[in-house]
Amino acid sequence: MKKSKITGIGFHVPKQLVTNQDLTSIMDTSDEWIRTRSGIEQRRWVQGDEAASDLAIPASIKAMEMAGVNPEDIDVVVVGTISGDYFFPGVSAQLQAELGLRNIAAFDIKAACSAFVYSLSIADQFIQTGQYTTALVVGAEAQTKFINKSTEGRDIAVLFGDGAGAAVLQVSNDESGILSTHLHCQGKDLKNLWMEGPGSSGDNQINTVTIEQAKRFEPYMNGREVFKNAVVRFPEVIHEALEKNNLSMDDISLIIPHQANLRIIQSVAKRMGVEQDKFYANIQRYGNTTAASIPIALCEAVEEEKVKEGDTIILAAFGAGYTWASAAIRW
Repeated sequence: MKKSKITGIGFHVPKQLVTNQDLTSIMDTSDEWIRTRSGIEQRRWVQGDEAASDLAIPASIKAMEMAGVNPEDIDVVVVGTISGDYFFPGVSAQLQAELGLRNIAAFDIKAACSAFVYSLSIADQFIQTGQYTTALVVGAEAQTKFINKSTEGRDIAVLFGDGAGAAVLQVSNDESGILSTHLHCQGKDLKNLWMEGPGSSGDNQINTVTIEQAKRFEPYMNGREVFKNAVVRFPEVIHEALEKNNLSMDDISLIIPHQANLRIIQSVAKRMGVEQDKFYANIQRYGNTTAASIPIALCEAVEEEKVKEGDTIILAAFGAGYTWASAAIRW
């Protein structure tokens, strides 16, 4: 079996910067309230006609340039997103067209906050089996178009931001690369973090919804239950990656978790008995960008030289579904 490695990464966020203070002009909130609950100080929001593909394209170009690959080199595109430009087809089809790729396989993964690690795992399997040699993996979200930006939707609106991150995977010819990936789902709790409509079930079709029922078309989160589950699943899936590869925490240079809430990251570090600086956090600057959060954080960690050649790192995610996932990588 071949092994894949990440040879290029890149990210892109919208120009519109929204600080906590900015939010006080459109809803009943405060900078202190937001920071205390989440650790977030600012985020980026798309505006006007800006959509997920508009973020995914420049992120992909940056990753391809870093990897030194041309459009004809890409064999498959896997995009993690819950906020595609259209209900269908996926953002992957737009990337195939806009990047000038060959008529290759391209598809989206709808695993919410875990979608980038899920997508990375799928691309890794393609390369391991020899079906493909070069893959483009993207996490992209323009989810703030769906949130209620009033006091009524405050609990959700203050947390989320938009952005995209991308990675190019190629066959590894040395010891570096993806060591293992681990994917999980517990569907019985899906209604604790979901958006009910639009959908094909019951009354969730667009033409049957009244104004009073419009909340079905906004994200809903049972914050207490999500927090409680996240602080359990994160350590579980991180330890799973360690055990699979006969590693200890001392062997890990950095853990890059999904950026959902700074309090979750701090609680996971405490539960695991690990120093906080072992966990990378940039949620202060971007908020929760769902499928884009891990690749954006990875890009910044590399830029800040917190991830260097030869380091072993772990990516870890938890999100809607519930889904959770991890990847152990030797950089």
